[in-house]
Amino acid sequence: MEKLSGSDKWFIALAVVLPTLMEIVDTTIVNVSLPHIQGDLSISLDESTWILTSYMVSNAIIIPITGWLSNYFGRKRYLMFSVLFFTIASFACGYAPSFLFLVVLRFLQGIAGGGLQPVSQAILLESFPKEQRGMAMAVFGMGVVVGPILGPVLGGWITDNWGWRWIFYINVPVGLLSLLLINLFVFDPEYIKNAKKTSVDYLGLAFLAIAVGSLQILLDNAQRKDWFESRFITSLAVISAIGFVLFLIREMRVKEPIVNLRIFKDRSFTFGNIIMFAGFFGFFGTIVLLPLYLQNLMGYTAYLAGLVLGPGAVTTLVGMPITGKLLEKGFDPRKVLLLSLLTNAVAVDMMAHFNLSADFVSIIEPRALQGFAISMFFVPLAAATFVNVENKDMGNASGIFNFVRNIGGSFGTAVVTTILTRRAQFHQSRLVEHLVPTNEIFNQTLALLHNMVLAPLQQMGVIYKELLRQAYMLAFNDAFYFCSVLFVLLMPTIFFIEKPKETKLPY
Repeated sequence: MEKLSGSDKWFIALAVVLPTLMEIVDTTIVNVSLPHIQGDLSISLDESTWILTSYMVSNAIIIPITGWLSNYFGRKRYLMFSVLFFTIASFACGYAPSFLFLVVLRFLQGIAGGGLQPVSQAILLESFPKEQRGMAMAVFGMGVVVGPILGPVLGGWITDNWGWRWIFYINVPVGLLSLLLINLFVFDPEYIKNAKKTSVDYLGLAFLAIAVGSLQILLDNAQRKDWFESRFITSLAVISAIGFVLFLIREMRVKEPIVNLRIFKDRSFTFGNIIMFAGFFGFFGTIVLLPLYLQNLMGYTAYLAGLVLGPGAVTTLVGMPITGKLLEKGFDPRKVLLLSLLTNAVAVDMMAHFNLSADFVSIIEPRALQGFAISMFFVPLAAATFVNVENKDMGNASGIFNFVRNIGGSFGTAVVTTILTRRAQFHQSRLVEHLVPTNEIFNQTLALLHNMVLAPLQQMGVIYKELLRQAYMLAFNDAFYFCSVLFVLLMPTIFFIEKPKETKLPY
């Protein structure tokens, strides 16, 4: 790639970060609009979740094969096609006349959006000189980390003011602007232009689609169907396991694999992906828990709950460039990563001590601290993970890295919601044991309610409602504490990553 001027680099950054942010926002923007979509299309809660699942399934299938797709079709051509297809699918989603149409269109939208993250990351990093790649990664990380936070806030505001269909229409101007910028400023490097077109490993692709698709559907439905108590979930687990085994066997034997798994022979890459999986497991887990806590227990609206996440986004935006500069100056990314995990653990532990009297500031403080911790997570982790990866393998490695991040978030969401539900049942059963005539506080509460001229049945109803709130508060605390411990347990794995001789990032 020819040397770029300073302004060209930032136009390229804008061209590739815009569609990436658009795609990542779309993974969460629909969540807060589901009740409105249910009412408009006359569907049940279980049916409405397929609007999310269909997108996540197709998205997860495409991400690990984007390196191969870029080499086969040309990176610029593939990126432009993805943005155009995503924009058209978004517009069509807004006009969807029925539930079935919307699910199919969301599936197509996910196929188009799956390649945006890895390809944009590769283009962005290649456009910056080596000494500025830490800052390039920080710019990309802003979209990756802020996107899931921005989605619920933006989705709630748009749905309340314009209607749910506009959460899809807003992608159209962003997509068109991205297409214009990509066409003007993005060009394929020579090694992409001269890349040999390999044959398509159809069998490996089929095994991957079956394995990843089944896994994503499992994770999106497991809690509602009580995990392996459901034959449907058990069947998906078996199908996914068989699919992954066949995929691994196929990819290790075929001459031209669609995903080159031999890259996991590199210790730093392997442990970097483990940290990425577990780190985003905890990160997405807390992002799911905090709005639920505020809305279900504290009485916040969806919009206000989203605003609580806002300071975390601000501290992330502030911290990302600082982290990028530290890496440019030669700081060991492993030390920055260790500080990130420690800060994350402290912030989430603060959340584990929330109570129902917590004020707005008390809730924002740990979220803002966690936002700064996340800014020190993504950039140094990428630098440490790709320390030994050759340039020709970066496209494949970047696809795997982004896939692991997304699957980690899906696992985190599924597990923390399961912990929340089951621990709430546990605490409820324990708290009920105290509702007995020998309990002095219980008797005082009954007397107080009696003085309010409430009937005996109403008195017990008021007490039981408060008991449920307390049980769920304790369950949320347990789930937050689980995520905090996870960050602590991750710390020793950092020392299995080799110390990089220079900051080297995926491109």
